[in-house]
Amino acid sequence: MSHPTTRLGQDTTPDPTTTPDQGIALDARGIRIEGGPQLVLCASLFYFRLPREQWRARLAQVRASGYTCVDVYLPWNFHETAPGRWSFEGRRDVAAFLDLAQEEGLYVIARPGPYICSEWDGGALPAWLGLDPQLRVRQHEPRFLDRVTAWFDQALPLLAERQYPANGPVIMVQLENELDFFDCEDRTGYLTALRDQAVRHGITVPLIACSGQGDLEGATGDVPGVVPACNFYPDDDSPHIEPEVRRYAELLAERDLPLLITETNRRHRTLRRLLASGASLIAPYLQSSGWNFGYTPSAGNWGRPGNFMSHGYDFGGYVSSTGTERPEYAEAQIFARVIDTLGPRLALATPSVPHTPVTTDFPTSSSPSALRLDGGGLLLAVPHLGTGAGTGAGTGTAVVNGVPVAVGPDSCPLMLVDVPLGPWGHEGTLTLASADLVAAGEGVLVFSSGVPVTVVVGDTRVEIPAPAAGAPQRATAAGLILVALAPADAVRLRAADRDGTVHLDAPTPARPTSAPVAMRRARRRVDTTAPERAAGRHELPPTLESLGVYRGRGTYRTTTDLTGVDELLLVGAADIVDLSVAGRARPTIAGFGATRRIDVREATGSVDVEAVVEIWGHANFDDARLPALRLGALRGLGTLWTVRETTDVSALWEVHGHWAGRPAPLRELGGWSSTRVGVPVTYTREIRSDTVAALHLKGVVEPVRVTVTDEDSHTVHSVLTVHAEDPWVPLPAGTHRISVTLPHHPSGSGLRAELLALEPVTDWTCSAQDDDLLTAFATEATPGQEVQLPLALAPGEEAWLDVDLPPSHDGLLLRPDGTQIRVTRWAGGECVGRVWVGDRPDFSGGDANVLWIPPGWSGLTLLVRGAAGPNAPELRVLRLESSD
Repeated sequence: MSHPTTRLGQDTTPDPTTTPDQGIALDARGIRIEGGPQLVLCASLFYFRLPREQWRARLAQVRASGYTCVDVYLPWNFHETAPGRWSFEGRRDVAAFLDLAQEEGLYVIARPGPYICSEWDGGALPAWLGLDPQLRVRQHEPRFLDRVTAWFDQALPLLAERQYPANGPVIMVQLENELDFFDCEDRTGYLTALRDQAVRHGITVPLIACSGQGDLEGATGDVPGVVPACNFYPDDDSPHIEPEVRRYAELLAERDLPLLITETNRRHRTLRRLLASGASLIAPYLQSSGWNFGYTPSAGNWGRPGNFMSHGYDFGGYVSSTGTERPEYAEAQIFARVIDTLGPRLALATPSVPHTPVTTDFPTSSSPSALRLDGGGLLLAVPHLGTGAGTGAGTGTAVVNGVPVAVGPDSCPLMLVDVPLGPWGHEGTLTLASADLVAAGEGVLVFSSGVPVTVVVGDTRVEIPAPAAGAPQRATAAGLILVALAPADAVRLRAADRDGTVHLDAPTPARPTSAPVAMRRARRRVDTTAPERAAGRHELPPTLESLGVYRGRGTYRTTTDLTGVDELLLVGAADIVDLSVAGRARPTIAGFGATRRIDVREATGSVDVEAVVEIWGHANFDDARLPALRLGALRGLGTLWTVRETTDVSALWEVHGHWAGRPAPLRELGGWSSTRVGVPVTYTREIRSDTVAALHLKGVVEPVRVTVTDEDSHTVHSVLTVHAEDPWVPLPAGTHRISVTLPHHPSGSGLRAELLALEPVTDWTCSAQDDDLLTAFATEATPGQEVQLPLALAPGEEAWLDVDLPPSHDGLLLRPDGTQIRVTRWAGGECVGRVWVGDRPDFSGGDANVLWIPPGWSGLTLLVRGAAGPNAPELRVLRLESSD
């Protein structure tokens, strides 16, 4: 058995991941588990996004879907809650979760990071790592690796003790996550260090590393012993999925490895196309949804340029956050039945293209995929990409091997071509079957279809009418009994007799639903102010993390003189800032550290300034466009400046670029004319300021490169890229030569530049309210007075409300209705989630307007905070819905 390519000079440590005596073996033919070939369907299911009481039921639900595996992240910062403070109890008991998975008959792919992404706070990297300026996350760097070692020393023994087949369900361990998205300087060194730690802790199952955008070397460093895997997130309606996936199957086969798809879309029409293109592991993300409890959501995930992740963590998978099975759940069961029916013949198949053309009268793949089954024959995927009104919306016709067959819209039947029937106890060949084969036995084949089925056995062709639910259709061909079931019956198929009689399980009873209830009463606590922990006086505003707040919020207070000041400049504030100047609340700021101008012309003299800064979550991705979107960026007020003078510096820039001669022409910034569109032009001028300053480049569209050189020493002070989202350049006091390089864009609106002379606002008194402190206050028994909703609040005002809820077997959804309020909820002794009602930034994930109350989690407490904005803050009503 060969292994991933080893380059000259690389570590040649023997590959520990694919030796057959370990129970799990990988090669170009696929995955073998204790010698038996298996095609693995895997659903993401995260213990940290569910109440512990629901773990078993959710695992059983995955198993009942036909999937045989779950993949699970282990979030480092969920278990190391503060530096050196570890927790693996209660909802953090990952060992118990893994043991339950084994009891439910599921394999596990464990993903301990250290970075996981997963739209989770900081991608699971602890916030305090950013306090060490020398520590560089996700790099082959000693300080970071020392901290990773501490994490792996906790997590990896739990996995090593539960490896398959000896003591548990873990069949693979993923190192890192989509490293090819990140600018890692030494990928080989970094992945080698992670691999060596895994081996040191006794991990013997395959070690994998997934590529997020197809860069296999970028994800693995081509480290021996680390198997490359792929994440695919195509457009489900794209006709070009198959050739892309086949290319990766071929690349990996050259290394004698299977195609492992560790993340992909949730739609089974697409998953069937991936199967036919050669995937041995198919792990759609996120099939079983959950919740971001408390302060664990990320900030900045794939927004414009950033957004907040909602309390609900749901991307439309086959199980909703509340556990409700969606239509894709039945699709999963049918897909799994096809895989089980074909068994090793499918698990050992190799990808190909149809040996005869496939023509259709509906939109389909540009290059359909087929699998050469072990023992002979093909499995052919024929996707019907029409789903809506118009062309291709109805049942279409495909011609396969010269035989016309029906294909329903928004489907991808897995057709069988020239398959020997011997393994099912019948002589001859299944020349063609146009529908999914969901069961096969001696003398009987059972298909699932919503349209007519064409079956050719040898030279005998049979057309079976489309079955209806509860009304199977039967036919015979060459001594075989053929049964066609509607998909609704196929998911309930228990057995089929030789005479074609099918036995179905009873249908699952519908879950009872109840009408929404509008709650208009609550108890408002007499003590409406949560305690603060004094965090000292500071010349400049410190980060919240430096005050020991990794999740929670803090308050910054000072008094400053605004005589002659028209505006303030706030730089680097994140995540949510409620700023009050001279007693007047300003609109809530949630700009991921983007520089903000604040008009204070109405304030004069000595005024009070107060800022309450809440951490929504740390960036889970590395986005350079805004300061707080960088991986590892810290949270807090940033720096507040008074603007002492504003000067227009748009003119008198020297032009250096194509055909600008000597002496350098002087033009307005961006004003050079040329026919060479897109060629870089550099504009340079001297700028002097007696104070710290900020250069504002107005009108930036495409990123521009800015170089700041000290005019006296001729040394480069900084080189940075300025984006439209934050078009500011900080400047120290002194004389500087500024060079702005941008591609020539004659259709652009042009640039303007202004220089703001700044003085910092200083002498800040800080206080902290971390997650533990707020939770302790929220869960105390505190006197209150009954209030009737609606409840009006002033911007910045808070109300603590205790709410009595009716009992619920499945939990409740709480939907606060109002304007300009943020609501944080506690129940069961922990912070459950947060919503922001009214004018707010972008959110992603599940329903951003709802809070979930798990069944049995008592003691509902709400912290309602008024936010400044276009409307007055008001909580009108609390709407309760059943969570079915």
